[in-house]
Amino acid sequence: MKRVLGVSVYPDHSEIEKDKAYLKKASECGFSRIFMSMLEVTQGKEVVKEKFKSLISYAKSLGYETILDVAPTIFDELQISYDDLTFFYEMGADGIRLDVGFDGNKEARLTFNPFDLAIELNMSNDVAYLDTILTYEANVPFLYGCHNFYPQEGTALPYDFFERCSVRFKKHGIRTAAFINSQAGKIGPWDVNDGLPTLEMHRHLPVDIQTKHLFATGLIDDVIIGNAYASDEELELLGSLNRYQLELTVEFTKEASDVEKIITLKEQHFRRGDITDQVVRSTEVRKKYNDDANPAHDNTKEFQIGDIVIGNDAFGKYKNELQIVLQPHSDDRKNKVGQITEEELLLLDFVKPWTKFRFKEK
Repeated sequence: MKRVLGVSVYPDHSEIEKDKAYLKKASECGFSRIFMSMLEVTQGKEVVKEKFKSLISYAKSLGYETILDVAPTIFDELQISYDDLTFFYEMGADGIRLDVGFDGNKEARLTFNPFDLAIELNMSNDVAYLDTILTYEANVPFLYGCHNFYPQEGTALPYDFFERCSVRFKKHGIRTAAFINSQAGKIGPWDVNDGLPTLEMHRHLPVDIQTKHLFATGLIDDVIIGNAYASDEELELLGSLNRYQLELTVEFTKEASDVEKIITLKEQHFRRGDITDQVVRSTEVRKKYNDDANPAHDNTKEFQIGDIVIGNDAFGKYKNELQIVLQPHSDDRKNKVGQITEEELLLLDFVKPWTKFRFKEK
C-alpha cells in the first residue's frame, strides 16, 4: 500500500493564512494528507462550514486528502446527523474520523454513504471493534484506521500495545495511520500540549526517527505530524526520507577507507535469509568487491551493538562482507568502519530475514 505523509491543522486555534502557508510548504515537501480537527468548534453551523470549506478547498488545490476528526458532541453542536453526511461533503472533506464508535452496524452503514466519504476508525483499542464492523459487511475500501495522539506526557501508547492494536487492522488490509510529534509544534486541540505522538517512546525523538520507526513496523501506511506547526527543517527532512526501504544513518570512523565507505553507502543491502543472532550479514557485496584490497585497521576493541564492520584481507572468502553487530564480540578479521546513530538502534529490531536496507552518512 502507498505510504503517505500528513500534517494536522486546528482551524479553531490558528489563523487560516498561517494554515495555508503551512500546507503549501508541506505540499512542496511531498505531504499529501491532512488531519483536521473539528472537536473544538463552538461557532454556528454556517460559520464553521465556510471556514473549513475555505481551508479544505485550498488544500484540494494542493492535492491533499482531508479527514475531519469528529465526535458526537460536534453533531449536537452543529445540529447535524450521522445519518446524513451532506454537511461534510459540502465542505469538501474526503472522510471523517470517528473519535467515538458505535455498535458496528452503524459504522458499516456509514461506509455506504452516497458521497464516498471514508469512515476512519479509532485504532487505539485492543478489542474486536473492527471485526464487529466487518461482520456487518462494511464497504471496506472506504474504511480507514487511525490511532489516537496523546497530549499529556507519559500517556501515549507502549509499543507492544500499539502493535497488537495495529495488527487487528493490518491483517484485514485496512489503510492505517498514526501520529508523530514535531519538536517545534505548539498547537493542538487542547490546553495541554506536551506533544502529540501515538507512541510514548517517540515523544522526544527527532521526527525522522519516529517516521522511520512507524514505517519499519510494516503496520502503518500514513504517518501524520500531530501538532502544528512543524518547522521547515522537519518538513524537509521527512520529505527526503525513503518511505519504502529502511535507511540507517551511519557515523564513519576515521579509519574507514574509501572502498569501505563505497561498500556501505553505494550498495543495496539485504539481510541473509539464514540469519544469525550475532550480526546482520550483507553478503552479496563481498562478491562484487572480492578483488579490492582491504587492510586490517589498527583497532582491536570489542564491537558493540550497532557497529558496522567489514571483513578485511585476513578474512578469506568473507573479505568485504558487511555486517551490523547485534551482539558484542571481537574478531580481528573484521574492520569497524562506523556505527549506526544511537537514536536509530531501535530500528535494528525490524531488520528481518531478507529485509532490504541502505545506509546514509550522518
